[in-house]
Amino acid sequence: MRVVISEFISLDGVIQAPGGPEEDTDGGFAHGGWSLPFFDPEVMGAAIGEGFSTVEALLFGRRTFQGMAKAWPERAGDPFADQMNAIKKYVVSSTLGPEDITWENSELIPADGALDAIGVLRSQAGGDLSIMGSATLARSLLAADLVDELNLMIEPVSLGGGKRLFPDDGSARVFELVSTTRASTGVQVCKFRPTGEPLVTGHSDELYEDGKEPVTPS
Repeated sequence: MRVVISEFISLDGVIQAPGGPEEDTDGGFAHGGWSLPFFDPEVMGAAIGEGFSTVEALLFGRRTFQGMAKAWPERAGDPFADQMNAIKKYVVSSTLGPEDITWENSELIPADGALDAIGVLRSQAGGDLSIMGSATLARSLLAADLVDELNLMIEPVSLGGGKRLFPDDGSARVFELVSTTRASTGVQVCKFRPTGEPLVTGHSDELYEDGKEPVTPS
């Protein structure tokens, strides 16, 4: 299974609480719902639908799981809601117990040993294991090099603070841009995959062949 992270993300890398004001106010975050004004149903909705077509199971952190588990069962009867309710789901948590996992077809992964458990899922044949939201979990998976693809909807706004996707661990990670589409709202819908290659650094002097004229990259 491929581990695929899909996020709405601001220009300054924030993925916290895109859907609503009270979704996640940790750290005094005051911009919940920031993503909705930039949503383009034609481009972004199509990208979400296309991405979901290869998903075999969903993976959540506790907060995102609880929000989803509260919302989607009430929407039964809608085709996408029915798909969300029926699909296999995993939640990583150190505080939830089996009795708390009431959303249909959901399974608890204890936080202790979660990366190993996710690694086992990743090694199995099948479709995608998709992570939406779940900032802490997504960041941990990136830090552990357990991510096969990033689907990022890069939105034309900076938020000045909040939970960020990429780990702040001093490690460089190189990705290739697989595809990009521009939405009417200015959102860049981008697909990235890790190359597995180390970062190769350079020097600006390399742009000049004779010390005078810059070399135009081909």
